[in-house]
Amino acid sequence: MAPLRAVLFDFDGTIVDTTNLIYQSMRHATGEILGRELPRETLMRNVGQPLPKQMELLDPDRAADLLESYRTFNDENHERYIASFPEVETALQRLRDAGLGVAVVTSKRRHSVELALDSFPALRGLVDFFVTMEDTTEHKPRPEPLLKGLELLGGVPPENAAYVGDAPFDVMAARAAGVAAVAVSWGAFTEDALSVTEPDHLSGDLNGAVDWLLERA
Repeated sequence: MAPLRAVLFDFDGTIVDTTNLIYQSMRHATGEILGRELPRETLMRNVGQPLPKQMELLDPDRAADLLESYRTFNDENHERYIASFPEVETALQRLRDAGLGVAVVTSKRRHSVELALDSFPALRGLVDFFVTMEDTTEHKPRPEPLLKGLELLGGVPPENAAYVGDAPFDVMAARAAGVAAVAVSWGAFTEDALSVTEPDHLSGDLNGAVDWLLERA
């Protein structure tokens, strides 16, 4: 592995604790639009892909209605359900102190990212760039969003970068982009679900993940 120059992060479930917000929004939308309660596993299995895609996979005929219901509930209940990961600011600062570029690459739309940053404004000063759903035409698990992040960071080659995320789709995107894949198990997916994707590193602790990254810088 070439020396690291940049670290890309997923957003939901990786540096901001939105897992319960996502679940409650999914639960509301499917209850309101489909009239039934689906298992948590069904609601959360495609987290990490763009929300319109997740809704199509739930019910292609009602995807637009599901999306509208989800977004309305999510915006109205954002502060109620969003939470912070206490280690995030320290961990990101460690990477910046080591001279590494830091970017967020998410399937989330920019509006929702901005809502989260309003809740945790310190993140604005710890992340160089935010790549959101609107910034690329292809999305995870395709490589384009990650490559866009590397471009914004000054054209860092993939072999000098890593992507940290909490979903199997994040590992798949990292593989497709040619960057190291770091899976983390404090978000929407269990360690067992992530381990089958064979990431380069699997961690249940953010500073432990940063230790691994800094050893490669």
